[in-house]
Amino acid sequence: MVTPSERGPLPDLLIEPVVRAALLEDLGRGGDITTDSLVPPDRTARAEVVARREGVVAGARVAALAFRLLDARVIATPRFTDGQPVRAGDAILTLDGPARALLSAERVALNFLGHLSGIATETARMVAAVQGTRARIACTRKTTPGLRALEKYAVRVAGGINHRLGLDDAVLIKDNHIAVMGGITAAIAAARAHTGHMTRIQVEVDSLDQLDEALAAAPDAILFDNMSPETLAEGVRRVAGRAITEASGGITPDHVAAVAASGVDVISVGWLTHSAPSLDVSLDMRAPT
Repeated sequence: MVTPSERGPLPDLLIEPVVRAALLEDLGRGGDITTDSLVPPDRTARAEVVARREGVVAGARVAALAFRLLDARVIATPRFTDGQPVRAGDAILTLDGPARALLSAERVALNFLGHLSGIATETARMVAAVQGTRARIACTRKTTPGLRALEKYAVRVAGGINHRLGLDDAVLIKDNHIAVMGGITAAIAAARAHTGHMTRIQVEVDSLDQLDEALAAAPDAILFDNMSPETLAEGVRRVAGRAITEASGGITPDHVAAVAASGVDVISVGWLTHSAPSLDVSLDMRAPT
């Protein structure tokens, strides 16, 4: 698992290809014909990116990069760092520079900032909901294709942790693997024979009978899939500290506290990255300079 302290801000080298691709998608073959026909090339402007409701910021640097990629003369000054809370009306980012770049990059910048801040906002809400328990909130691989690094970063800055970043991080034996292999015992044995001593092995179980079989093979972690809080509590009792315990399956902010009360170590929530609503943000232009 990855904690916020173990990974710092994403480098521009990683996020630039994603932002550049989004700009190319929006500008198409002819560029911003609205702005180019209305705004003189030498016109400069000042603008603010403003939160329209309260939330947690993530992606301020990503948004700033969108403007700078269109024109390196744009000066983008974040007023809040990723992971900080904002209120409605707060200016997250101030911008000074060529007006054409500010207008043409607006939608791409706001798309990234709103989406990532929405993930961070909901992550922070879930982290707060399980405060006082041992559970930590983790995201999953249910991410937007091409945006995984950014979305998982948004989870981290809000106090969550990441499950696997990809298939090559660790072994996670799920129900379909078990079906193909003919059982949990055979699946864990095959994984242990194939991987090195530094690779962790986790197995998914959907019943207490499967849990007992899994524990006999001594995996590093157990993933309880779609279990009630009462069954989870019994599962945690049976594990008795012999493996990391994780709950997953349809968990939302409405019942995450009940899941955490079972005593599991980790709660993984696909909802955070595939369904969290965007934070409402806008670009407000100031008087021309």
